[in-house]
Amino acid sequence: MHRAYEPVLPCGSKLLQQRWDLTCYREHRRKVQVAKSMIDNHSPETFSHLQLKFKKLRLEEDHLSNIERNNKKLLEKMSTIMRTTGRVDNMNQYKSNSLNREKRQRELERVTRENQAMQERLKRVEPQYNHLKWLEDWYKSEEHLDKIARYPRGWYIAQKSKPKSKARKVKSAKNSEKIKNIQVRRST
Repeated sequence: MHRAYEPVLPCGSKLLQQRWDLTCYREHRRKVQVAKSMIDNHSPETFSHLQLKFKKLRLEEDHLSNIERNNKKLLEKMSTIMRTTGRVDNMNQYKSNSLNREKRQRELERVTRENQAMQERLKRVEPQYNHLKWLEDWYKSEEHLDKIARYPRGWYIAQKSKPKSKARKVKSAKNSEKIKNIQVRRST
């Protein structure tokens, strides 16, 4: 086996050089096994006060104890109801008794009588304005408007409702009648 070993560097004895190289290699392997890593890749240290939130636990415990207390009170009330009549006393026997109800009733009747009397007086009173005279004045003003107007009332609406072609025919027919009337007058 020593004959097969070829050292890297020149040496006097290949056998000794092989042993020295083997010893160095084993020492190297041992150091590699024992060596600590330069990079810390372990999980960080956990602290108990960050994992267990004591305030939150205490608040939750208080909340649960409050619920438990309320449930116990409710259970006591229900057992009392079951042992007794079994009804809840929620009826209100109080009736409001007004001390001045009669006076208010009399006042209301008095006001009602006065209103009815006033209504009767208003029905009997004659009106001061004569609506017939107003209507007559209206008709007179309408007549005056018709007399001073340039065109008769409603002529524009009548013109719009007629089709134009018929209006032209009617106009030409009227013109021809006027011409005939004028000719008849001249002949007589």
